[in-house]
Amino acid sequence: MTAKVQGPAIHVQGLEKSYKRLEVLRGVDFDVARGSIFALLGSNGAGKTTVVRILSMLLRADAGTVRVNGFDVATQAADVREFISLTGQFAAVDEILTGRENLVLVAHLRHLKDPSTMADDLLDRFSLTDAAARKVSTYSAGMRRRLDIAMSLIGNPKVIFLDEPTTGLDPQARIEVWQGVKELAEHGTTVLLTTQYLDEAEQLADRIAILHEGRIIVNGTLTELKAAAPARQGGIRREAADPRGRLPRHRR
Repeated sequence: MTAKVQGPAIHVQGLEKSYKRLEVLRGVDFDVARGSIFALLGSNGAGKTTVVRILSMLLRADAGTVRVNGFDVATQAADVREFISLTGQFAAVDEILTGRENLVLVAHLRHLKDPSTMADDLLDRFSLTDAAARKVSTYSAGMRRRLDIAMSLIGNPKVIFLDEPTTGLDPQARIEVWQGVKELAEHGTTVLLTTQYLDEAEQLADRIAILHEGRIIVNGTLTELKAAAPARQGGIRREAADPRGRLPRHRR
């Protein structure tokens, strides 16, 4: 199969999804450039996870177009799966195994060549080499999350979806995960992450889209977003956030 390379890595247009009478997505549009980090920022209930589930083909949209690497997720799912990986809100690691064993196991399950070398390379990239032989049950929360992201890279996916990658982590663990995410982009991986933290989007993303009540209300670089906001609000609004820099819970 020849990979399609023209256009954005991710193209979303007119995306809609409802659960009975509840309209979760009401015409979502955005593009994600190849090799960039794109943050989908919004409060709890804004529809971020629904977008990710549709992009990763775990959920079918009611309307709209979604393409990953040029392939339509609705009609060319097998092609899309060749390019993507998903990391959910909680680390999916086996605590009984060591860090290295987790990586080798995933590589074996995917029938990839030279799992040991692949595991060692990822451990090095995510600064886990010193802990490679330790059981994951001894890892800190940040280390587990970094291992989880490393596992999602087995097979070298071109696009990775990170759904609120720092949920429940302390400040130091969040910084550790941020470094791991930056590593992804430095190696050419396209990253779409969802977050409810303003500082996280600012630290990581090349572009930020704010999802509110099922629609994208702002989409641009951090500089563009600050310039678009009234000066009296100090750029991107922070007064609506809680003391941890998190957006308030979405209400309907």
